Amino acid sequence: MKYVLALDQGTTSSRSLIFDSEGHIVSTAQQEFNQYFPQSGWVEHDALEIYDTQLKTLRQAVDGVDVSEIGAIGITNQRETVVVWDRNTGEPIHKAIVWQDRRTADFCEDLKEKGLFNTIREKTGLPIDAYFSATKVHWLLQNVSGALERAEKGELLLGTIDTWLIWKMTGGKSHLTDMTNASRTMLFNIKTLKWDDELLQIFGIPKSMLPEVVASSSPFGSYELDGYQIPISGVAGDQQAALFGQGCLEKGDAKNTYGTGCFLLMNQGQDFALSDHGLVTTLACSLDEKPVYAFEGSVFVAGAAIQWLRDGLEIIETAGETQSLAESVDTDDVVLVPAFVGLGTPYWDMYARGAVFGLSRDTGRAHFAKAALQAIAFQTRDITEAMIKDGGLKPETLKVDGGATANEYLMQFQSDIMDMEILRARNAETTALGAAFLAGLQVGFWSIVDVSKLSSQGISYTPKMQEGKRNELYGNWSKAVSRTLGWLKN
Repeated sequence: MKYVLALDQGTTSSRSLIFDSEGHIVSTAQQEFNQYFPQSGWVEHDALEIYDTQLKTLRQAVDGVDVSEIGAIGITNQRETVVVWDRNTGEPIHKAIVWQDRRTADFCEDLKEKGLFNTIREKTGLPIDAYFSATKVHWLLQNVSGALERAEKGELLLGTIDTWLIWKMTGGKSHLTDMTNASRTMLFNIKTLKWDDELLQIFGIPKSMLPEVVASSSPFGSYELDGYQIPISGVAGDQQAALFGQGCLEKGDAKNTYGTGCFLLMNQGQDFALSDHGLVTTLACSLDEKPVYAFEGSVFVAGAAIQWLRDGLEIIETAGETQSLAESVDTDDVVLVPAFVGLGTPYWDMYARGAVFGLSRDTGRAHFAKAALQAIAFQTRDITEAMIKDGGLKPETLKVDGGATANEYLMQFQSDIMDMEILRARNAETTALGAAFLAGLQVGFWSIVDVSKLSSQGISYTPKMQEGKRNELYGNWSKAVSRTLGWLKN
């Protein structure tokens, strides 16, 4: 074995990457697929197109590589997006309903009115929200002609995207998912580690539709490629895969992925706890049947704030400009709260809206660029503060990945405002690498010591800001946020 193949199935594209034993990328391929918006707030994907694009990128990635030297396949995927298909024909009964889809929001409100919020949260660690898979499956069974009757007869299967890919790649032999993906469905009891009968009854979903749940590093079947049977041996949802790819293997280890938004996860070990400060409790990657829990916090607008400067205000041409612009300003007078779609963790205020404070006659585009970058760091600290309050742990280091980590100003300010070391991953593809690690561990390609070693390499940023300055800036941010909360209700 010389290589591990990782399939990274995302919200807008399918990607395939081949890693060598040092965690270096040997080859990569990517292909976008169509997004469908049949109504306002509805988002759908063609599951067959997803499978087709994933296989095309797989073929492109292995071109020029000796297939016999690929030891395993790992899969990481967009979470919560769900597919229902005919177990005999393999044909989906409807397009996949994407995690972004909000069509079931009213049904979620009905569940809350019935007093089910605590029941569901205590079993799953999740709030009742259209984001998760359960209400999407309920909608499909209630709205696709004959679907519920067929499901009750055992004719239909369901799965998140990992399950769909595994089922297709194994020729229908494996109907499996891993704990991380199961924990995002709002159907899986993360304490008992089983599909929950009460939840299935609440959502009207026959148990026969569900995949078997196994550890993230497990035998999931095999895929035949050019006559070779390659084991599929590692699976995890994208954010949990990034946590593992960053080597956050011990309780208190944390990572933040900077993209359009941010996802910050902290390993909680085998201690189950619910958050009192707006965090989601979820399952992290596990190498055996013992659960590993994590707290998760979400920033809705991170890189999207920079996109707003470029496309909305048109005051920058590229995201890369923001570093030099921010560094050209000596003052920190301007505070931007980018609550364009409300605020996520720890506020969870859908009625908050964006605002800019501290404007003067001297304010220019450089001030806006600096404030937008600082807002990303402030929101990350908000989540970390919530995690410390809930878990009593402050990470010694925050491991980071994602496109915005290339911004040196942002990384240094993140370290300063949190009074914490920031470690930028050597390999930007930590999500795919996490899936590769899980697969490689199962077949003996890597050891857990290798994972720790390879994931600890990167560029470090350490705090340089005085405590008084740090407290002043974070205090100004907190004051600005307080004035945006509930804006649409006021």
